Amino acid sequence: MQIEENPLGSLRRRRLLQSLGAATLPWPMGVFAQEYPGHPIEVVVPASAGGGTDALTRLFAEVAKKYLPQQPLVVNNKPGASGVIGMDYALAGKPDGYRLCMVIAEVTTLPNLGLAKFDYSRFEPIARLNADPAAITVRADAPWNTLEELLASAKKQPGDVKLGNAGTGSVYHLSAIGLEDKAGVKFNHVPFSGAAPAVVALLGGHIDALDVSPAEVGQHVLAGKLKILGIMADERIPAFASVPTFKERKLDLALGTWRGLAAPQGTPKKVIDTLRAAVRQTSEDPAFKDGLAKANLGWAYLDAPQFAQAMKRDHEYFGELIRKNGIKV
Repeated sequence: MQIEENPLGSLRRRRLLQSLGAATLPWPMGVFAQEYPGHPIEVVVPASAGGGTDALTRLFAEVAKKYLPQQPLVVNNKPGASGVIGMDYALAGKPDGYRLCMVIAEVTTLPNLGLAKFDYSRFEPIARLNADPAAITVRADAPWNTLEELLASAKKQPGDVKLGNAGTGSVYHLSAIGLEDKAGVKFNHVPFSGAAPAVVALLGGHIDALDVSPAEVGQHVLAGKLKILGIMADERIPAFASVPTFKERKLDLALGTWRGLAAPQGTPKKVIDTLRAAVRQTSEDPAFKDGLAKANLGWAYLDAPQFAQAMKRDHEYFGELIRKNGIKV
C-alpha cells in the first residue's frame, strides 16, 4: 500500500530548508551532488604488463593515493598495435574523468603512418611524467661490444641483423629507421606487442638486438645478461654512465619516448584541474621520484599546457621524418 505524503508537511520541510540557506541549491538532487572522484578511476596502459609504461603507471597509481584519497586508480593494461588498441579504448570512454590513459609517444607517430584514426588532439592533456632516450641493446654474449661493431655487421650483411622493437610505428621502430638512415645500414625489423615481450625475445636469442629505452632492459643489464651499446641522447644518463651516446659515436641522433596522463577530449575543466593538481603533487613526491630512479625511468614533468605543446611538436617532427624517408608500414 502506498502512503501519500501530506502536502502541508512537505511545504513545511521546504520552508525549513530555505531558512537554512538551502534554497540556492537545485531541488532535490543538488543536496546530494557528488564531488569528483565518486568512484574508482581507470587508468589505461596501452602496453604490456612488465614494461616501462606499466611500471610507471603502477608507481604513479600507488603514490597518487595520498593526493586522490577518495578513490583508487585502477590500472588496466590494453596492449597491442603499438598502443593503438589501448589509446582507442581510452578514447571510447565517457569524457567524465573516470577513464584516463597513460598516453605514450606513439600518439604522435602512429597517425602520421596512417595506423591510427586518432591523433594527440583527441586527448585532453593532464601532465607528462616521464621521458627516456632510445637505446640499442644486445645479449651479453653477443659478438658486438660497441655500436660500431654492430653497424659494421649490419652494413656487411644488409637485412641480416634482426633488430626488435616495441611495435610497428612505435618510437623505437622509427628511431631504428633513423639509425639506418644516419649509418647507411639495413636491419631486419622485428615488431613486438610492447617492450616487455621484445626484451624476453632478446634474452631468449630470438632476435640479435633491441631498440627500447634503457629502463626496459636495466635490470637485465645489471644482472649481466644484456649490454647496452649506445643511447640516443644528447648526454649520458647517470644510471648507465659508462654507455656512450650516439653523438659521441658521430651519429647525430637523439630520439626517445615519453609518457603522460591524459583524458578524452571534452572532459570537464573542473575534473581536469582536479587531476592536474593531484598529478603535480604526485610527481613531486619523493616516493615517486625515488621509484622512477630505481626503475631507471627519467623524471620529466610537464604541466598540461607545456605537455600539449610538446605533443604538437613531436607530431610535426615525426610527420616530417616519415615523409622525408618515405616510411611505409
